[in-house]
Amino acid sequence: MRTARLRTVHPVLWAGWAALAAGAVLCVIGWYGISGERYAERQLPYLASCTVPGAALIIAGSVLLTHGRNALAAARVEELYGLLVAAETADGEDSAQAAAMPLAVSGDLLMVPGGTLWHRADCPLVAGKVEAVPVDAKLLTGGELGPCPICEPSEETD
Repeated sequence: MRTARLRTVHPVLWAGWAALAAGAVLCVIGWYGISGERYAERQLPYLASCTVPGAALIIAGSVLLTHGRNALAAARVEELYGLLVAAETADGEDSAQAAAMPLAVSGDLLMVPGGTLWHRADCPLVAGKVEAVPVDAKLLTGGELGPCPICEPSEETD
């Protein structure tokens, strides 16, 4: 699935490459003309008619290529965002129900030594971690630990 914007970017890239090629050809012609002349007053026409416009075309081609690549990247991001939004609306009902329920529902409280939060045992942040230990009641009452925002444990579940 390609967006219309992706199709409009390719001519800009082609124009950039064409400008770069034409500029390089003009610079080579100018250099060849200048190298065949001994006096500066005879070199000036080659400089004015070939080398300066060639350098300008090289700069313009570089700008077009940069703009085209940025526009191509932006178009791809828009396309991916459209796919994400389409997938999100298809799962909208299921995700609304899942967002209303906490991820963890276990009653056992755990903490990681040196951590600042206490969690339910099935919280994804501590589930399967060997270093997770049961919460000390003194730490809970002292206020040194805060509840995990992911599993939303309450002190009554102890």
